Amino acid sequence: MIRILKNLWNEQPLKLILFAAIFFRLLAVLFSKGYGMHDDHFLVIESAQSWADNFDYNDWLPSSGSAYPSGHSWFYCGLHYLLFKGLQSAGIYDPQTKMYIVRFLHAALSLITVFLGYRIAELVSTKETARTTGILLALYWFFPNASVRNLVEVACIPFLMISTWMLLKPVSKNIFLHFFLAGMVAGIAFSVRFQSILFVGGLGLALLVQKKWKEAILFGIGAFICMAGLQGIIDQFIWGHPFTEFKEYVRYNIENSEKYFVQQWYMYFALLLGLLLPPVSFFLLFGFFRSWKKHLLLFLPSFIFLAFHCYFPNKQERFILPIIPFVIVLGMIGWNDFVSRSTFWNHREKLLKAFWIFFWILNMLPLLVVSVAYSKRSRVEAMAYLSTKKDFNRLVVEESFRDDYTMPPFFYLGKWYRDGYVQGVTSIYTIDSLCTRIQKYPTARPNYVIFFDEEDLDNRIKRFKTCFPNMKYETTEEAGFLDKFICWLNPINRNYNAYIYKIEK
Repeated sequence: MIRILKNLWNEQPLKLILFAAIFFRLLAVLFSKGYGMHDDHFLVIESAQSWADNFDYNDWLPSSGSAYPSGHSWFYCGLHYLLFKGLQSAGIYDPQTKMYIVRFLHAALSLITVFLGYRIAELVSTKETARTTGILLALYWFFPNASVRNLVEVACIPFLMISTWMLLKPVSKNIFLHFFLAGMVAGIAFSVRFQSILFVGGLGLALLVQKKWKEAILFGIGAFICMAGLQGIIDQFIWGHPFTEFKEYVRYNIENSEKYFVQQWYMYFALLLGLLLPPVSFFLLFGFFRSWKKHLLLFLPSFIFLAFHCYFPNKQERFILPIIPFVIVLGMIGWNDFVSRSTFWNHREKLLKAFWIFFWILNMLPLLVVSVAYSKRSRVEAMAYLSTKKDFNRLVVEESFRDDYTMPPFFYLGKWYRDGYVQGVTSIYTIDSLCTRIQKYPTARPNYVIFFDEEDLDNRIKRFKTCFPNMKYETTEEAGFLDKFICWLNPINRNYNAYIYKIEK
């Protein structure tokens, strides 16, 4: 077996790389249930499924009474809506079955990044560099899990990679159509993730710097036509003005730039060094910046994207995800070129090999755990449990032990409703205001309650019984291992056990 693997690695490395990528992504498809964070579920899955059920979970549609755009692209969420409608037409209603299919489709899409990352490195560097680049894109510890999530920051990457590959590869025929289509593909990336326009603009600017005027113009025309078709026309139809959602997205982020996670400018450099795991992360960043002039088309789009996010006050880890594969590709190209010319490293091959062995040991441990991690398990399983209750009417989430609240993922419940008390699906009450609310609107009375976390649980149950004296314990849905570990590392990531009680009449 070892001899066969060595022969494949030397003679057909891309096949071996793709096999490794497929294996771990299939593990994530099968076992990495749930969702990673708020946006990859509530802004995609919940909205799309609610539309398929003739509901509007996030109040995005004018038909729901929304007078203003929300600042979200309709394209990516709309594709999920079409998928869910199609699955329901085929008789598939089970939420977990739908998510197996969603994760599988995303895993398949992510293989484009692995394949083209290898091809780009092979095109502009050596086969050895391409092999290392490909295996990193296939087996970096966070890639399989991230690849099956509904993160727009990850879903846009394959389209950016296709466009970059088309601009790099030699073209002898149909040059006009080729660069026009490259722009069209880049326009799809923008429609998935608005902020990728920085990367798309960087590609066009790199062509201009290289004095490829015709190519740059054709690329720009293709990108604009695609953006106009997928964003302008849709917004014109819904809101009466083109690019309304994009304008709202820009306005909201500028006005709220310091409302969320304001960090220092160097935060993303620290993130890249940690996420890509030392010492290889240092190799990659060094190689990335070392190669800027020689490989401008690979460097400039990612650098513009990185520089903007370093400057912008609101910094969240996921924002930088679209350029990580490009940092890996160009980083390996630049690092291997440096090592091949370095007297220091040519005399210390054993040390360099030891660094790589240490890296792979460090990488494989979280890869094996994260690839099969069930994220937000307690929230998802609580909804799945209640979906089996024939007497279910409404639920309320009791979280008086902290200031925020956990939005229940109704997708797994299979039922949709609003309180009608404040805007949005879930309202925040004190126990007194909830009692007052139910006295005024008896139909809003819940018959199940979820308590998250055991902090002061007995007293919280006692206070809740002042309004609902007849409660019976049903079950506990525990948080997953990874959820508990992340919460232990940083309590801001609140992923607690769910204690479900039935409220008797």
